[in-house]
Amino acid sequence: MAAERRTIGDYLRGHAQDRGDAVALAFEGESIDYATLDRRASRIANGLIAMGLTPGSRVAYLGKNRAAYFELWMGAIRAGMVMTPVNWRLAPPEIAYVLADCRPALLVADPDFADRLDPAPSCPVLLTEAGGAGDLFAAWRDAQADADPRRDSGYGDPALMLYTSGTTGQPKGAMLTHRSLLGLRDGGGQDDLPAWFRWSPHDVALVAMPIFHISGSGWGLWALQHGAKAVVVREFDPHQVLDLLVEHRITKLMIVPTALRIVCDHPRAAQTDFSFLETICYGGSMIPLDLLRQAIGIFGCGFAQMYGMTETAGTVAGLAPEDHDVRGNERMASIGRALPGVEIRILDPQGHVLPPGEVGEVAIRSPSNMAGYHGRPEATAQAMDADGWLRTGDAARMDADGYVYLADRIKDMIITGGENVYPAEVEQAILGHPDVADVAVIGVPDPKWGEAVKAIVVPVEGATPDPAAIIAWARERIAAYKAPKSVDFAPALPRNPSGKVLRRLLRDQYR
Repeated sequence: MAAERRTIGDYLRGHAQDRGDAVALAFEGESIDYATLDRRASRIANGLIAMGLTPGSRVAYLGKNRAAYFELWMGAIRAGMVMTPVNWRLAPPEIAYVLADCRPALLVADPDFADRLDPAPSCPVLLTEAGGAGDLFAAWRDAQADADPRRDSGYGDPALMLYTSGTTGQPKGAMLTHRSLLGLRDGGGQDDLPAWFRWSPHDVALVAMPIFHISGSGWGLWALQHGAKAVVVREFDPHQVLDLLVEHRITKLMIVPTALRIVCDHPRAAQTDFSFLETICYGGSMIPLDLLRQAIGIFGCGFAQMYGMTETAGTVAGLAPEDHDVRGNERMASIGRALPGVEIRILDPQGHVLPPGEVGEVAIRSPSNMAGYHGRPEATAQAMDADGWLRTGDAARMDADGYVYLADRIKDMIITGGENVYPAEVEQAILGHPDVADVAVIGVPDPKWGEAVKAIVVPVEGATPDPAAIIAWARERIAAYKAPKSVDFAPALPRNPSGKVLRRLLRDQYR
């Protein structure tokens, strides 16, 4: 098999054979070497096959970060199945929607989230640890045979399905293939990649971002792809992050700027030696200049901004460390340039390529692009054309050197603390409140979260709604991070002749 066609399972088998005693995963005091991970993946695959599950079936996971998730994923891949992590931060109706949409053949869940399974899924449920009604995942795993079933799916078949919110309020499952997840790193030599994007078996990566995002699952996978060590953090905590950075001598860290600021502001950060840390990659938003200065002074390593989305399996463009300057420069306002193997165009509404300097929609063609949305052929056709170009919904301009500068988000998406929030979804949750006649949701600047969700409400005639009550109403129906942080009131909302709310005008009032 040619090197560029190796699947995720092939990489794991190779590392187990060549460096089986090297640590693959570290999690809360347990170290799992590549030989053990390989053996557990075979056991899990055999267990899935013994349950009668067929290739292409979805295996869902509802829980916080843990090594068992990556074991489950590697086992699902070995059985030709698709891993589907579910966002544990979602409200029960949202979790129910995702499970109903993906129709998993098996669900592995943390017991803490058992009360969120309403209605109960029709598939078998295994628990990651004691604390609820159900069999334990580890006991089930260890009862299976060790022999590798070698029932992997093909390079172009889905291996991971991540749900991404939509402008209609209904999340969609982006199907990421082995090619999507591996293609930018296995198509050529490491020398073709920028230094900050390369991995080696000597790297130690901290997996602190949630695994239901590509920044969590992808970051852990790329460590395993290269035979490196992935240190898994159950949930982001600045105290623990600082401890693990030093204890494991982390070389690669992926973090969102809001989380980076929390770590930098920790009293111990300035007194810690981080000379082992090589690169901090950040995404979700640009890094404020004051934070960059603070972080460089504390960590002394290279910083790289990464741009991508779930549908591109993560990073497709980046701003290299050499483009970062504590004095500030024009390029730091950009997301950087396309990675090797990635094409980026700026298109007008008719799909024509715009010249440098003109603002249009960002379109991407890359081996990492998704195969499509699960069960959504129309949505897939709207997002991707027959030539493989993915329309991102981001508005931007490109300079003559290929640096891309985001201008706005065409789809009005809000990024708060690294999480994507779509106004329509929040508006739908608020509109059921008996005192709300109309509502528009926007993102407003926030020093902690980058953006905060704000609702502008038109009250029902004669009503005087309480902002706290509206926020509480929303939090009962959608994830807490999506709910508005503040509520303002207005007699009417600005709309265009067709009736569409002009969110840009509302945003301008607060900026």
